[in-house]
Amino acid sequence: MSNKNRLVIYGEVLFDCFPDGSNVLGGAPFNVAWHCQAFGLKPLFISRVGNDRQGEQVKQAMQNWGMSTAGLQLDASHSTGNVDVSFNQGEPSYDIVENSAWDFISIDELPDIDNDILLYHGSLVLRNDISAATLNFLKKAVPASVFIDINLRVPYWNTDDIKPLMNTCKWLKLNEDELALIVPEQTELEGRMRQLLKSRSLSLVVVTQGEKGVTASEKAGEIICVKPEFTTDVIDTVGAGDSFSSVLLLGQYHHWPLQLTLQRAQQFASAIVGIRGATINDREFYQPFIDEWQI
Repeated sequence: MSNKNRLVIYGEVLFDCFPDGSNVLGGAPFNVAWHCQAFGLKPLFISRVGNDRQGEQVKQAMQNWGMSTAGLQLDASHSTGNVDVSFNQGEPSYDIVENSAWDFISIDELPDIDNDILLYHGSLVLRNDISAATLNFLKKAVPASVFIDINLRVPYWNTDDIKPLMNTCKWLKLNEDELALIVPEQTELEGRMRQLLKSRSLSLVVVTQGEKGVTASEKAGEIICVKPEFTTDVIDTVGAGDSFSSVLLLGQYHHWPLQLTLQRAQQFASAIVGIRGATINDREFYQPFIDEWQI
């Protein structure tokens, strides 16, 4: 990604509501945008919030963090998104409130966007036809390299929707369970990855594997495996994949080799699981990574 490319991140912003009563600002694309801002990428985040107290909190948090709010739409009819988070043996599950403001991102309220962008989005935002149509409009209107982060949240997905979606992107990230569902005809992880790369115009597939690390491959490259370098006392794993994605984007921006990008993404994700929720409002948290990576 050259310096002239602008990073545009599209999708949901919401509040993760935890069993202990705490509410943490989140949503996968928002989490990615938040981290990218901290790392100096200045993304344009496109989403929609309600005309309510939580919507104002989102806007204020973005402004305080230095993020542009040009892509943040205001909805008078639908509330800001919420997700009830619960845990089973440490693994989070999500009850995602339907018909939230981010389900209704409007074509008519999109900001002006320069040509030649890198567009990042997940799959959850496609659950509503309105936000899905706006995303499709954006892809057709603006030349973009597309990074898709698959998040298969039951019941908001099916393979009929996901498979064509993968034809629209250059880079793809998903976890090993999602990969198995999408490529069931293969039995091994590497075989599934190679089939995806062979059958589509993808140039990179990244598969996260939880505590086992990550496996990735470029179109004509070898399979690369990276394991966590250290063990963190895990508070929760909410947003770990999003933090990983933010450093993948950072690596594309700075032209880091894939192996180095994966190592740094794994390093940052390992730190994020040591905090409550997916984002942290403390710039000092990022400084050791900024210093070590010389960005």
